[in-house]
Amino acid sequence: MPARRLPMFPLGTVLLPFAHLPLHIFEPRYRALVKDCLAADGQFGVVLIERGHEVGGGDVRFEVGTVARILQTAELPDGRWLVDAVGTDRFRVTEWLPEDPYPQALVEDFDDEPFDADPGTEGEAAERRTAVERLLRQVLALQIEMGFPAPSAVRSLDDDPATAAYEAALLSPIGPMDTQKVLEAPGTVARLALLETLLDDARDVLSRRIAED
Repeated sequence: MPARRLPMFPLGTVLLPFAHLPLHIFEPRYRALVKDCLAADGQFGVVLIERGHEVGGGDVRFEVGTVARILQTAELPDGRWLVDAVGTDRFRVTEWLPEDPYPQALVEDFDDEPFDADPGTEGEAAERRTAVERLLRQVLALQIEMGFPAPSAVRSLDDDPATAAYEAALLSPIGPMDTQKVLEAPGTVARLALLETLLDDARDVLSRRIAED
């Protein structure tokens, strides 16, 4: 598919597919973005800021991001907006456009690699999903033991490995840079393998801290 123009909202956090994104919009340029999105298809792009700040521009951004679809909005009397959006599909920026009146880019779809004809690939994805779920439960239990508040969604992951990978990333105690690596993974198996490594490392760190206390 050819590249398409998309309004862009660079943030200091990563938006993953299926994740909700609550926003409090106060900058004039992003107020304009919300109005234009509502007049069109209700979609904008979210990318992680690599260096710099959300307010004022002048930042350096990652090229892989997620399309956000607006679900609900409320315009406040002073012109600010409250927005609830949800992450849908991944994209890759092919070109940043002039930022008038707000950041915009040409983007192309960035689909996951499909499972190939080898039936073992789907089996590996299912096995890694199970391993990630087990590690995640261990990590969250260790966090609770250390006094961290229990997550609001301690439950089984989705049966679909692709969906489960993103759910696990949302619940995992990983920072924006690692979350960006999860987003950029070429496919489900690679994404789950990365989460296994990240969660295994987190489990080791938490276990050592508990043993030292």
